[in-house]
Amino acid sequence: MLKKLRKINMKTAVFMAISFYSLTILIHVLIISGIIPLSWVNGGRSESFATQLPISIFNTIISIIGGVFTLMVGGNMLYKYKRGITVICWFFVVLWSFGFIQQLLGTPFEKMVFSLILLLGVIANLRIAIEKR
Repeated sequence: MLKKLRKINMKTAVFMAISFYSLTILIHVLIISGIIPLSWVNGGRSESFATQLPISIFNTIISIIGGVFTLMVGGNMLYKYKRGITVICWFFVVLWSFGFIQQLLGTPFEKMVFSLILLLGVIANLRIAIEKR
């Protein structure tokens, strides 16, 4: 499986990751603005906007951090910190894999839309994580 993942060009993986983070930020902006109903997200458990707002803000911040980190790794700006880069990359792989599983257990909208976006993020971050530095 790692051989197949390594066939993905690193620039393509960075582009996939940036696309993933951009879509994630867009989705949370749409949730905060009320365009995506609360009953469609968080397994339908968000009772009010006040309970969903901190979740969306936190996820947006994590996505911004992930996107900036991906740009820095993709641009080879952090070449001195090989072990730290690898640890952070694997953290994102685990985080997004856990999120993928949660989406598969969620609402039909989460299963059809969010799970595909998260799968893109898992694949992109996994490809970046297995890069030999």
